[in-house]
Amino acid sequence: MTEQEPPAPQPTTGRRGGVGGTAVLGAVLIVVGIAFFIGQQVDIRWGGETWPFWIIGGGVVLAALGLMQPAGSGLTVAGSILAVVGGLLLYQSWNDHYESWAYAWALVAPGGSGLGMLLHGTRHGNPRMARDGFWQVLTAAGIFVVGLVFFEGIIGLSGDPWSLPQWILPVVIIGLGALILVLAVIGGREEEPA
Repeated sequence: MTEQEPPAPQPTTGRRGGVGGTAVLGAVLIVVGIAFFIGQQVDIRWGGETWPFWIIGGGVVLAALGLMQPAGSGLTVAGSILAVVGGLLLYQSWNDHYESWAYAWALVAPGGSGLGMLLHGTRHGNPRMARDGFWQVLTAAGIFVVGLVFFEGIIGLSGDPWSLPQWILPVVIIGLGALILVLAVIGGREEEPA
């Protein structure tokens, strides 16, 4: 009996199919260059009130690069956080409403990180990551709304408080507590062995 020789290794190109992150980065740079060129021709000023667009754009690019890689969840989360920060800064600079950081921080973390987890988990078929991201986004929205009602409606951080009834804050806190309690009970039932 003769031994068969193992097949010769095939050269690898380093590509796993699809468009690589480097190609996307190149395409993004081309689009940015074209935008600058058009901006020069029609006299668009990229400074002033539009500076948060740079932060939003950087976040979108990072998130897109992360979404193209199965192990790129860190880039996706970082890009989502950066894009949310840019969006908040854009709103605040256009409306001169920087006081909103008192409650808007919840949209950055856990909101931005949850958005990144939701996007990456959905894109790459990781239901647990997507579910955890969804709950982070929902938690962020709840914290934001409670903060908005408290700081703007009751205290009047940006001016006069809204004419809200005195009972609104306790009711919101009780409702949030009840929601958390129900979710904890439902989650505890799911973890019990059958």
